Amino acid sequence: MSVAGGVSKAIDRAVLHGCESLQIFTRNANQWTGKPLDADEVTRFRTRLDATGIAPVVSHASYLINLATTEPALRARSIATMVDELDRAHTVGLMGVVLHPGTCTAGTEDDGLRLIAAALRDIFKQQARRRTLVLLEHTAGQGRSLGHRFEHLAAILDALDGSPRLGVCLDTCHLIASGYDIASEAGYDDTFASFDRLVGLDRLRAFHANDSKRPCGSRVDRHEHIGCGALGLEPFRRILHDRRFADLPMLIETEKSARSGLAHLVVEDPLDRSNLDTLRALRDDR
Repeated sequence: MSVAGGVSKAIDRAVLHGCESLQIFTRNANQWTGKPLDADEVTRFRTRLDATGIAPVVSHASYLINLATTEPALRARSIATMVDELDRAHTVGLMGVVLHPGTCTAGTEDDGLRLIAAALRDIFKQQARRRTLVLLEHTAGQGRSLGHRFEHLAAILDALDGSPRLGVCLDTCHLIASGYDIASEAGYDDTFASFDRLVGLDRLRAFHANDSKRPCGSRVDRHEHIGCGALGLEPFRRILHDRRFADLPMLIETEKSARSGLAHLVVEDPLDRSNLDTLRALRDDR
């Protein structure tokens, strides 16, 4: 949900749509410099969060962060920005920050994975007293982006000795785009058996629930409305009825309605309502 008008407005928007969990940005995702959080808004956010019982709540890290880069200035800026993301999440009381692992700018995939792990080690060292999680998001595999194979996530975890501050967020669009065929029953079973073997289901802390405009193995990240893409409804039904995932949040990142001039208002978005209602109907279909 948008934080336009103040971070606490995201809670109001979530309540309006009947949300049980929530993802926000605590800063502009396309800028390096983040506007300081307003103290009164932080208080309102935390008060509303407690009152509504919406949980868990996470933020998504800036799209500019690249912990796999070999360019010194970009690497330093990425680490500093991720520290700021975690500071903000801690301030407003979030479970964690969802992070795209990074994109190779030079060298091999293994080189890039080592750089990501080293950057996270540095970040955690700077925040030794914090417990806010970093949720590595499994990616679609566009270009030289890392994180589109479960082996990538496992390598980062192993390099950090299984740090308790690392979790994983699986995006259903990214799964099928990267070649994990969760649209079929057999493919679904194989995918999560592989994830459990390589990463561990205990590391899974959240789903991004998005259909995909592109087919299995396309390695193209294009979200579609629930049930309207290459996934269809069945994979979402399986996840919603899979006892292993009963306590995990499913966060939609589907396209919103065009709302010119209404960005700061707390008003219902028809597309959000439609996607959420579709998922609720699948969950309630016993």
